[in-house]
Amino acid sequence: MSQAVLDALKARFGDAILETHSDFGDDTAVVAPEKWKEIGEFLRKDLEFDLPVDLCGVDYLGRLPRMEVVMHLYSIARRHRIRIKARVGDADMNQAELDSLTSIWPGMNWLEREVYDMSGVVFRGHPDLRRLLMYPEFEGHPLRKDYPANKTQPLVPYRTEEEAGITLEKQPPFGPDEGMSFPRQVWQRPEEN
Repeated sequence: MSQAVLDALKARFGDAILETHSDFGDDTAVVAPEKWKEIGEFLRKDLEFDLPVDLCGVDYLGRLPRMEVVMHLYSIARRHRIRIKARVGDADMNQAELDSLTSIWPGMNWLEREVYDMSGVVFRGHPDLRRLLMYPEFEGHPLRKDYPANKTQPLVPYRTEEEAGITLEKQPPFGPDEGMSFPRQVWQRPEEN
């Protein structure tokens, strides 16, 4: 399918393409982390990969580099799909850093924030790198394999409306007994008529 893309990457970046394969029709290139952004620019501008489909972190505890950041891209015009991987981080996840791709694909903003939040990979140059899914006081990164399953997180008091910046009352279409409760409510049996 996208063997031509893999060949173009090898021709342009040489030794920075650490390995390639097309197992089960999934064309994949493992790239040197220091060339991550440069390869992204080439894929976007020269090979027309205009749709970032996904970005995730995969923890290989016990392997060095430990974390593998995996990006899936699609070219709408050429109908090509490619997977790009970069391996980062030592055993303690130090040096788990890559350059941000938000200047190439603005849609990478939330994807990079999710990988940072869940796996702890830092994206240098990201415009707003902060937690996305976990609350700010959350300790650790829950998708790492060494994250303890029974870890108790710090209790955080409910925020006031001023702190949250939004109304904390139920909004339509939810009634008082539907949807997520902010703040928590004690369920009471409805009165029978």
